[in-house]
Amino acid sequence: MNILKLLHRFIPPYRGKVVLNILFNILSTVLSLFSFATIIPMLRLLFGISTANSRYIELVATMSIKEYIEAARGNMYWWIGQMVSDYGAGTVLMMLGVFLVVTTGLKCLCAWLANFFIVPIRTGVLRDLRQQLYNKVTRLPIGYFTEERKGDIMSRMTNDVNEVEASIMSTVDILFKNPLMILIYLIMLFIISWQLTLFAMILLPVAGLLIGRIGRSLKRSSTIGQEQTADILTQIEETLGGLRVVKAFNAEEKLQARFLRLINDTRRTFTRINRRYYLAHPVSEFLGTALIAVLLWYGGGLILSHNSLIDASTFIYYLILFYSIINPAKDLSKASYGIRRGTAALDRIDKILNTANPIQDPAHPVTIERPITTIEYRNVSFSYRADVPVLQDINLTIPQGAMVALVGQSGSGKTTLADLLPRFYDVKKGEVTINGVDVRQTRVRDLRSLMGIVNQEAILFNDTFFNNITFGVDTSQPAPNGQTWEQAVENAARIANAHDFIMETPDGYQTTVGDRGSKLSGGQRQRISIARAILKNPPILILDEATSALDTKSEKIVQDALERLMKDRTTIVVAHRLSTIRNADIICVIHDGRIVEQGKHDELLALNGYYAKLYAMQS
Repeated sequence: MNILKLLHRFIPPYRGKVVLNILFNILSTVLSLFSFATIIPMLRLLFGISTANSRYIELVATMSIKEYIEAARGNMYWWIGQMVSDYGAGTVLMMLGVFLVVTTGLKCLCAWLANFFIVPIRTGVLRDLRQQLYNKVTRLPIGYFTEERKGDIMSRMTNDVNEVEASIMSTVDILFKNPLMILIYLIMLFIISWQLTLFAMILLPVAGLLIGRIGRSLKRSSTIGQEQTADILTQIEETLGGLRVVKAFNAEEKLQARFLRLINDTRRTFTRINRRYYLAHPVSEFLGTALIAVLLWYGGGLILSHNSLIDASTFIYYLILFYSIINPAKDLSKASYGIRRGTAALDRIDKILNTANPIQDPAHPVTIERPITTIEYRNVSFSYRADVPVLQDINLTIPQGAMVALVGQSGSGKTTLADLLPRFYDVKKGEVTINGVDVRQTRVRDLRSLMGIVNQEAILFNDTFFNNITFGVDTSQPAPNGQTWEQAVENAARIANAHDFIMETPDGYQTTVGDRGSKLSGGQRQRISIARAILKNPPILILDEATSALDTKSEKIVQDALERLMKDRTTIVVAHRLSTIRNADIICVIHDGRIVEQGKHDELLALNGYYAKLYAMQS
């Protein structure tokens, strides 16, 4: 990704500030030319060079740029000669010093204003990139995260974004300022002496080739370094998530050895990267000094042999301008290294941003009207991979208010069948309909607003009880039934059998539940997630093994809360414990991705088939 593409991608929303930045950079550079220009008359005064022969030249529009500058310089000499005659050389030298201070002050003010307007661009672009990345991650389907490592995604959202900030955004001001400075200075150098400047330009490609070769290798190494950083984050995430297993199997030393290998590999990679990166400054400084030395030899020789078109004081001004190019050029070469490092990180970020989302809203969405009268699975087939079918030829009709239980051995496709309804995945064949409308024909947001989901693992956020329960509703809108939101939350918690233990905490509903609800027991976490579903008040409820991880006492309390939640709702229950779904209206037995039996509890027992065997094993 070259610099122009980078700027075109990130800068357009900040055009106004870019224009102001460029304007003040130009003013700063022009003022620096004026401040440096005072060196010539100062040197002429100090060296006692006479200006008596200078004469005033009338400036006319027909003059070329070079003639205009020569005339202006001659007029300046004439004016200085007049001032020396009237006030003396010491007074004129003081006046030139004051002029130098004033122009330098104005130059510094313009430079600060240029930076003043670049700061919001840097911070704004990073904010935009972080927001785009977070928005994309939250919109990607669940299937994406089953294929990708969490640690790698976290690395791209944190380390890679930080690398973009450190390597690219920190050089934005250099990209806007230094090329302008170099261009203006070069124009002035050509005006002063095109022969000397052309001689210097012949030597520049050699320096450019050397710097470019170092930069190309830097991007390759940076990509490897970012991938290794992702491996480290993955290891940390897996270790923290499985700490109980690590300790139970005395695997601390094994993981420590693996982690040491990872960080040693990463250290070696970033050592190479940083050594090349820090090579930019000395290489460019050495080449710049070599150029100055060659110019000093070549130009000085011309002056000493009286073959030069410029005098000694102008040659010193020329050298000052040329040397002033070296620092911007060094910063620019260093910035190009930084950009190469940053684009390696940006390429990894773009792999997420450019990932296609297969779950899309239709161009002309259809609204599903309430009440929900029927849910149908019609000839549904699904597979995560083309060669491994998970569901095959599923046909199921769920009437309004019915409780449908999906049972079967692990891996039979129960959860996948339930996940097709809210479009966590799209069917490969057939269709899933609500009130006769294919779920793919309605907006995803509208479809999921019809559903409440309680999973086997209660997902809570490191926030208060109140905010966890209201997670699925918009609290900026009025609460239902003329209540306040506090009253509505308390009512939902009472129905979910959660109010009592919430009130036993120090701050009641404003108590923080800890990371993933770590301050609560499994049964308490599950009751909070049930309260969240109750507050949302959806017409369709999906319970994915909501009680399978609980002990008997907690299961009894949670099951009581679930029965209250399921009242007057269409419910799909993914069940492991058959004792919890004996009263289901329809029990579907799934085996190898197919519905092999369907009916009520007693009917299926009478068949003495798959369900009867499952029930006998659990009994």
